Amino acid sequence: MHHRSHGSGELRVEELAECGPDCVFERGVMVFHPENIALGRNVYVGHQTILKGYYNARMEIGDQTWIGQQCFFHSAGGLRIGARVGVGPGVRILTSTHAEAGRDVPVLGAPLRFAPVVVEDDADLGVGAIVLPGVTIGRGAIIGAGAVVASDVPAYTVAAGVPARVQRERP
Repeated sequence: MHHRSHGSGELRVEELAECGPDCVFERGVMVFHPENIALGRNVYVGHQTILKGYYNARMEIGDQTWIGQQCFFHSAGGLRIGARVGVGPGVRILTSTHAEAGRDVPVLGAPLRFAPVVVEDDADLGVGAIVLPGVTIGRGAIIGAGAVVASDVPAYTVAAGVPARVQRERP
């Protein structure tokens, strides 16, 4: 029997497309397709986080962004996280999904659809939030813990719930 793998995910900082000074990678961080992952200055990546790059799409993480433990970022559709973003533990960001191809096609065999995710500067994603493909989270927005973000969130608003809805504007 023949087995294949996407690789070990072993972190080799020198293989990243870019890695600014003073970045911290805690124990257990896994990185796939590092050649398409760029980190700015002073980025913190928490324990057991997975940065799942993709062979033909880019993941960019801006200066002074903090990423909690056990996060999962998948950048098949492209992922851009701005500067000074807080990402709570257990956050999931997805940039692809399977299309519905009819009952005769298993979901797993259906075509993939790719859509970029953008998290603008100064935003904050609460513990366990899930961000779905095609979403833009505006500058300074706050996403509540456990929220499932399926549509864009305007700048300087607070969104929470499943699905996430804007609750109010920030002062």
